[in-house]
Amino acid sequence: MPKRTGEVLIDAGLITSEQLQEALKEQKITKEFIGNILVRRGYVEEHTLLGILSKQFNIPYLSIKDRYIDLALVRRFPYSLISKHDCFPIQQNDELVTLAVVNPLDAVAIAEIEKAVRPLKLEIVLTSREDMLEIIRRYRQYRNRFIKELIEKNEG
Repeated sequence: MPKRTGEVLIDAGLITSEQLQEALKEQKITKEFIGNILVRRGYVEEHTLLGILSKQFNIPYLSIKDRYIDLALVRRFPYSLISKHDCFPIQQNDELVTLAVVNPLDAVAIAEIEKAVRPLKLEIVLTSREDMLEIIRRYRQYRNRFIKELIEKNEG
């Protein structure tokens, strides 16, 4: 069985077992991803955590905040799914859709996205929370502008 993220961070000397225990106590209350807790508490830097997760799960890390948003692709997914699960579709070809995620362990989000992309396959890449928030913010601005234009067009 592969090691848990907290154990990997301890083995790498990045956190102490006491820090992990504190984060695990908080996780029981918040149900939050352990990595988020460790970063928020300042025990580990996010880019360090992403590097560990990338190696641990063999998922590439990618900065997405400055990426082009493929609107036709993103419109295939409910906005609620994107914002609720911090995931964002960034690319598609004939065989697969590439999805950026902050938490590769969010099985609910991944299952919902896999269902939405069928019959295509799903490829996961990791990104930082900051990058995810920025690309979602940009997409939300576009959606709001698009809706406003539709309303004005229908009124005129």
